Amino acid sequence: MKRIALLSDTHGFLDAKILKYVQQADEIWHAGDFGNLEVADALAAIKPLRGVYGNVDGHLLRNIYPLHQKFFARKCMCG
Repeated sequence: MKRIALLSDTHGFLDAKILKYVQQADEIWHAGDFGNLEVADALAAIKPLRGVYGNVDGHLLRNIYPLHQKFFARKCMCG
C-alpha cells in the first residue's frame, strides 16, 4: 500500500515534525500555499512531490504547479 503525506498551507515554513512524517511517505501531495519555491524544492528532495498552487504562491510556483491536478489509480497486476 502506498503512503501519501498530504499537506497544505506551509506558507514558507517546514516544521521538523512535518519532515519526520514526509520521510515515512512514498509520495508527498501539497494542496497549495507553499509560500516559496524553497519549500517545494525541500519536499521534492525528500520524496516525489505532486502539488497545486494556492493564492499566496507567486508566478514561479504557478509555472511549476497547476491550479488543478487529477490523479488516477492504477490497477495492480500483482502476482
